[in-house]
Amino acid sequence: MIASHAVTEAPAIDAELAELRAAAPRWSRLPVLAKVALLKDCRDGVYAVRERWAEAAIAAKGLRGTGLEGEEWISGPWAVLYALNRYIATLEGIAANGSPPLPASRIRVGSDGRSIAQVFPNGPYDRLLLNGISAEVWMEPGLSPVELPATMATWYREHDPQPRVALVLGAGNIASIPPLDVLYKLLADGAVCMLKMNPVNDYLGPIFERAFAPLVDEGFLRFAYGGPEVGQHLCASPAIDEIHITGSDATHDAIVFGLGEEGAARKRAGEPLLKKPITSELGNVSPTIVFPGDWSDADLLFQAENIVTQKLHNNGFNCIAAQVLILPQDWAGTPRLIAAIEAVLRSLPDRPAYYPGAANRCERLSQVGESVAAGRTDDGYTARTIRRADFTDRADPAFAVEAFSSFLAYVTIPGEFERYALDAVAFANDRLRGTLGANIIVHPRSEREHAQRIERAVADLRYGCIAINAWTGVGFLLTEATWGAFPGHSLVDVGSGIGVVHNSFLFSHAEKTVLRAPFAPFPRSLFGFGGTLLPKPPWFVTNKTAASIGPALCEFEYRRSPLTALRVALLAMRG
Repeated sequence: MIASHAVTEAPAIDAELAELRAAAPRWSRLPVLAKVALLKDCRDGVYAVRERWAEAAIAAKGLRGTGLEGEEWISGPWAVLYALNRYIATLEGIAANGSPPLPASRIRVGSDGRSIAQVFPNGPYDRLLLNGISAEVWMEPGLSPVELPATMATWYREHDPQPRVALVLGAGNIASIPPLDVLYKLLADGAVCMLKMNPVNDYLGPIFERAFAPLVDEGFLRFAYGGPEVGQHLCASPAIDEIHITGSDATHDAIVFGLGEEGAARKRAGEPLLKKPITSELGNVSPTIVFPGDWSDADLLFQAENIVTQKLHNNGFNCIAAQVLILPQDWAGTPRLIAAIEAVLRSLPDRPAYYPGAANRCERLSQVGESVAAGRTDDGYTARTIRRADFTDRADPAFAVEAFSSFLAYVTIPGEFERYALDAVAFANDRLRGTLGANIIVHPRSEREHAQRIERAVADLRYGCIAINAWTGVGFLLTEATWGAFPGHSLVDVGSGIGVVHNSFLFSHAEKTVLRAPFAPFPRSLFGFGGTLLPKPPWFVTNKTAASIGPALCEFEYRRSPLTALRVALLAMRG
């Protein structure tokens, strides 16, 4: 077990906040190319600590010696190196032309009249290494393609931007979340940052301090360690202008309204204690909607691995881990797919449930009805569990309680394709908690036959990221995509949160990101399945080479060249 970091005492916090306040005007006036230089120095820093970073997370999560080590490389240092390169490109575009580098040719008008920006892929390396993956950002209705550029990178269009100090309350699950949130506050909102590390992964704090030493040395970034008492002190400090939290809605409400019955009364009255702006990413009960079609046995196995990855990447400790699988009741493939999922669950290695409370959440959600479980349930492990649920049962906790564990529920909804599509989307929108991410799985032939219905389903789903034949976790990794809840939440009804992060093109009126991947892997992908050269995506929990691909991706992102790209591609082909 890795030891926790010592708690930062209040006098030290106040002194560091004073340093941030003194540095905030310098950051707000710092020329764009000077910011680029700092980001390049941070890129050097992240690369220098990449092995120490990945090894620390691998050890803390009990993954050493398993193929799952790749998760910590890809969702840790690689994700941040990737983000730094995308932000550098954006700032260089702003310095050269006053706006992020998004050509007009990559903005289209959707069938409902909205502006849609294609944000991925960007260039030949993207097409090689994530072949077949694409992402678009859909803007809020009413914004025309002509108007869109003026709404990007708005902080950089201000004549005399106000210096700001932001508190970032870091997440404890995915190692890249705290630095990615800090980068967004610095680069999109122009705020210097105090990062409070989560006690679950505060062992990463010294590594982050080393990686981002260029920002620390200039006074633009500081770190704090400790539990709720440290968070309370920071939130209440007059030196903090705004707050961003990645966590739970309960923590958000405690910050905004206070604790206990008094806090609950303030929430009911709509009278927040907090008088500062707060943005948030708070998770959800993520649906995966499967559409019926003519699936082969190979399709069933591949999509079973896709669904299990959506559930068990990071052992289910993801805010967009799949939680409710929605299946067509009248499709002959439904029982075959469930059987394939159960087989994949049984085949996976056990891993510790490192995040607090996992066993209790999994047990609570498994008690309703009959479930199938695989794996250990002792000494800090929770079984990989799947349970059937009744979509008409309004009391089932699986629809309202975020599992944040290895639990997966599934429901079956009756009706032919059109009726099923309408009811599945309505169930996801109206019955499941949250609006962060939703997945769709549809055979290309079915999508062609029902093109308007699938397009309508994507448009109607009220989620901030929608992945078609992929997992929304890929949308998290692609910094070009927006990451956050569907717009419209309030402090009183915060849902999956308010605002977005990542968003390296710096859109200010985004509604959702729509991500696409091929339905089948190489070589079957070449036969009408949405061509890709990837035999198995590196984020799949069943990928046999992910532990090697992760370090190779970091090397490529730091030294982008045909040689480093070829190394990643060759490893990927063995997945």
